[in-house]
Amino acid sequence: MGLRELKKQQTRQNISHQATRLFLRHGFDRVTIADVAAAAQVAKMTVTNYFPRKEDLALDLHEVFVAMPARTVAERAPGESALAALRRGFRAAVREHDPVIGFSGEPFARMIVESPALTARLREFHEERERALAAVLAEETGAGPDDLPPRLAAAQLTGALRVLFEEAMRRTLAGDDHEAVAAALEEAGKAAFDLLEPALGDYAVRLR
Repeated sequence: MGLRELKKQQTRQNISHQATRLFLRHGFDRVTIADVAAAAQVAKMTVTNYFPRKEDLALDLHEVFVAMPARTVAERAPGESALAALRRGFRAAVREHDPVIGFSGEPFARMIVESPALTARLREFHEERERALAAVLAEETGAGPDDLPPRLAAAQLTGALRVLFEEAMRRTLAGDDHEAVAAALEEAGKAAFDLLEPALGDYAVRLR
């Protein structure tokens, strides 16, 4: 990474850090872009250049969140189905306490659920990842972009991930620590993927 790119990354991280600090202290809806800019010691335009939407200042894992299921399926091993790849990826994320699957801590989780703007934006993230996964499944199975099987499979697979994410949030808000959430998600994940196994266990198996 060159010096210019490093500087941009540091600026982005500082803006995100200062925004999160203010959101947790005052509530997302009470903090303005001007407040974030002042805390980060940058211009308002700099904030909006890095984060065009205020919601993305709080939910700054947008790209990773949306791409995760599609990337996991695209990188699956020979002989592995889309379902098996996502099961494996989810279990790894549970072990790592990955924020992408819902590990956040109670203050952050509460900030999200108490803001209609953030809950709406998070819903958009889930919809985007479903479309991204459907596109990869269509490519991997040789289907057309408007064919039903990839879209239906993506809806079921990302639907399971969405329920598991909501379960992580629910338990976090109930006061469970990361270890307790992980134990619950390990069990819930097994139940979710087992339920999908009869329909999708043999779907999109990588041949080579």
